[in-house]
Amino acid sequence: MPVAAALFAIGWGANQFVSLLVAYRERSGLSVATVDALVGVYALGLIPALLVTGPVSDRHGRAPVLRVALLVSLAATLVLLLRGLPALYLGRFLAGVASGAAFAAGTAWVKELSGAPFDPLAPEGSGARRAATALTAGFGLGPVVAGLVAQWAPAPLLAAYLPHLAVVLAVLVPLWRAPETVADAGPETGSLWSRMRVPSVADPRFRRQVAPVAPWVFGVATVAMAVLPGLVRSATAGWTVAFSALAAGVTLGTGVAVQPRARRLAAADPGRAAALGLTAAVAGMLCAATAAALTSPVLVVVAAGVLGSAYGLGLVAGLVETQRIAPPRELAGLTAVYYALTYVGFAAPVVLAGLSLLAPYAVLLSALAVAAAATLALTRRAGARPPAGRSATAS
Repeated sequence: MPVAAALFAIGWGANQFVSLLVAYRERSGLSVATVDALVGVYALGLIPALLVTGPVSDRHGRAPVLRVALLVSLAATLVLLLRGLPALYLGRFLAGVASGAAFAAGTAWVKELSGAPFDPLAPEGSGARRAATALTAGFGLGPVVAGLVAQWAPAPLLAAYLPHLAVVLAVLVPLWRAPETVADAGPETGSLWSRMRVPSVADPRFRRQVAPVAPWVFGVATVAMAVLPGLVRSATAGWTVAFSALAAGVTLGTGVAVQPRARRLAAADPGRAAALGLTAAVAGMLCAATAAALTSPVLVVVAAGVLGSAYGLGLVAGLVETQRIAPPRELAGLTAVYYALTYVGFAAPVVLAGLSLLAPYAVLLSALAVAAAATLALTRRAGARPPAGRSATAS
C-alpha cells in the first residue's frame, strides 16, 4: 500500500495540470500553442528519466528511486505555485522527471511485493493491476480535484495545487518504511549506454504485440482529457474548467473501473485484452469525432467513458505482458521502455493542433479511429500469444 500510494501521489501531480489548461488560457492569457507546449515538456522530462532510472532501480533497488521521485513531485508542485511562464515550464518538466523515475521502479516494486514472500496468494497479474489502478486513480483524482478547486476557489491557479501537496506529505513517511525487494548490485561498470540496455526489448512478443499498442494507452486518454473539452467550449461557457475536470474524471474513472476485468482477461490472454482496448479506441474516436462535429458536451462525456475503457484495458494488458516477458533483472528496465512508448501518445494534442490547420477535428478524430483499427488488425495478425502461465524468468 505505501508504494501504491506513492504512485497515486505522483500520478496526481503529473495530471493535475490537465484540467487547468482552459483556466490558463482564460485567466493567464496563454495561447493554445503555449499550453500544448506545457503538456509536451512534461514528456521531455519523463521519457529520459524513465529510460535511465528503470535500469538503475533494477541494479540498485526500488526504494531510492521512488523516494527521490516523490520528493521531486513535491518540488514540481511548489515550483508551479510560483506562477509565471518559466516556472510553469520548469514545474511541468520536474513533474515529468518525477513520473519517469517513479512509474517503472514503482510498478516493478508493486509487482514484486504482489508475490512471494510478501503476498504469495496474489493471483497472476495482480501486481500490474494494482500499479495501474494506483496510477490511474491518481491520474483521475488529480485533475478532478484541481479543476473543481480552480472553478470555484479564490486564487484558483494557486489553490488548485494545494491538495497535491497534502497528498504527498501524507505518503512520505509510509513510503520510507516499505520493504526493499532488490539487493544493491554494487558500483556501476561500463558505459551509461551499456547500463541502459534492456535486451528483452528484442523479444518478438514485445516488438509485435506490446509496442504497437502502447502509444494508444495515453493517446486515447490525452485526447479525451486535453482535446475534447476545448472543442465544446462554446457550449460550456461559465463552467469550462469544471467540464474539463468532469471529462478527466470520467476518462480515468472508467479506466479504473475496467482494470479488475482487464487483469483477469490479460492473465488469460493479454492479446485479447489489448484487442478489446483497441476496439474501444475505435469506437471512442468515432464518438469523439461526432461530438466535435456537433459541438456536443454530452457526446464528449460519452466519448471520454469509452476512451477511458480503452486506456484501462490497454494499460493493464501491456503491463501484464511486459512483466511476463522481462527477466527479474530487467523488470523495471523493460517496464520503463513500455511506459516510454505509452507516453508517445502525449504528443496527440500537439499533433492534432497542428493538423487542425489542414482539416477539422471531426475529420482528424475519424482518421485516428481508422489508425486504431489498423493497429488492431496488425497486432492480431502478429502471432499466437505465449502459453498461459509461462513465467517471466523462463521468458
